[in-house]
Amino acid sequence: MSAAVSLEIERKYDVDPDTPLPDWAALPGVDAVDAPEARALDARYLDTPDARLAGALTALRRRTGGPDEGWHVKRSTPEGKLETHWPLGEDPTDPDADPVVPDAVLAELAAVAPGPFAVIARIRNARTAYALRDAAGGLVAEFVDDHVTATDRRRDVETTWREWELELGPAAPQDAAARAALFAAADALVAAAGGRVSASASKLGRALGV
Repeated sequence: MSAAVSLEIERKYDVDPDTPLPDWAALPGVDAVDAPEARALDARYLDTPDARLAGALTALRRRTGGPDEGWHVKRSTPEGKLETHWPLGEDPTDPDADPVVPDAVLAELAAVAPGPFAVIARIRNARTAYALRDAAGGLVAEFVDDHVTATDRRRDVETTWREWELELGPAAPQDAAARAALFAAADALVAAAGGRVSASASKLGRALGV
C-alpha cells in the first residue's frame, strides 16, 4: 500500500441545525463557489486499550465515502494536522465489521503504539462540500456542512450534531499572516450567519466527550 502525506490547515465551526450557510463568495480571494457535492462518510476510529494514540495526539481511522476514503493517520502539529493516507485498495473488510489494520499502517504507528488496536468510535457523516475558487479556478478552500452521528463504542453512547469545516486548498495564501487574515474573514462570515468557532478540536474528541 502506497501512502500520501498532506498537511490539513482548517477551521471548525459549531452551528445549530437551522443555521443558514455563509455567503462564501464574499470571502477575500474567492471568485466562485462550486455546486454542492453530497458525500456519505462512515468512519471507524481505533486506539489501543491504554489510549496510546490519543496520548500522542494521533488519530487512526478507516473511512469509506468521499474522494479520500481509506486509512488515515492524523498527527496534530503546530501548523495543522499532518495526515498520512492509504487507499482502501482490495481491503475486504465487511462494512459492518470492525476493521483489521493493514501492515503498512501498523508499521507507520509502530514507534507510537504497537497495538493491538480496537474500535473506540464510529462516526457517520452526511456531508455537503463546496469548493471555493479564485478567479483562475484554483481551490482557495473547501467548505463542508456536516451532519454527524457519532457512537462512543466504549460507553455505547450516541450523539448527533451539525458542524462546518473550512480547509485551505492549494490556492490559499501561503504565509501565516495572510492565512490568519483569511480565517479572520471566514470567522466574521460564520458569525454573521449565526455560527461560532468550534469548542472541540475534532469529531473524535467530541464523540468521546473529551
